[in-house]
Amino acid sequence: MSEGPRPDRLRLGVNIDHVATIRNARGGDHPDPVRAAEIVAAVGGDGITAHLREDRRHIRDGDLARIQSATGLPLNLEMAATDEMLEIALAHAPHAACIVPEKREERTTEGGLDAAGQHNRLAPICARLADAGIRVSLFIEAEERQIEAAMKLGAPVVEFHTGEYAHAHLDGDSERTARELKRITDMAALAAKNGIEPHAGHGLTYENVTPIAAIPQLAELNIGHYLIGEAVFVGLENAVRRMRELMDEAR
Repeated sequence: MSEGPRPDRLRLGVNIDHVATIRNARGGDHPDPVRAAEIVAAVGGDGITAHLREDRRHIRDGDLARIQSATGLPLNLEMAATDEMLEIALAHAPHAACIVPEKREERTTEGGLDAAGQHNRLAPICARLADAGIRVSLFIEAEERQIEAAMKLGAPVVEFHTGEYAHAHLDGDSERTARELKRITDMAALAAKNGIEPHAGHGLTYENVTPIAAIPQLAELNIGHYLIGEAVFVGLENAVRRMRELMDEAR
């Protein structure tokens, strides 16, 4: 008989954007990101993350309702801080909305949101999302001033951008990797101390996830590009299961 999930179990949210990227390369309907969401649910994933970009380069508007109806998993909608994206979020009422920085020319999100510098822009967006019962998350750098900004904005969740940690690990720079890991560890503790639930994501792989997953205050990791890339070789089921195993072993 299953004992059920442990209270300290680290959740895995799977970003399915790049299934849609492959679909859009041909302009048809295959592969369908909804099928990816169903597979993630079947193998024990805890949530689905999708980023509806302003240029619709991967996830399309019509995907959102289909993803929501396909599984019982919570949808974490990544979105830019724009009026258009706010209205889409309010219309679809995802479980969570993670506000991210977005530049059309970037290939992927290049850093954290400057919540401290954009308070006046973010405040009404955060308020409207919260009033609609949507859990607000801010995708930020692991910095004290950004956590303070999240507190002022009333965001219950922050997601730390782990890109610099991932780059340092890939470069084989052990000193920089250790420094980035300590920064994320310290800021996760600070966020939790102040009643904010810390998550993390960006650039996480089988090779670098364990030290991040071992940070006790982190409640969730969001991983996408790497898992979709691995799925090409081993299938999405096996890719997600392996990441889940590594995360569990770290705890």
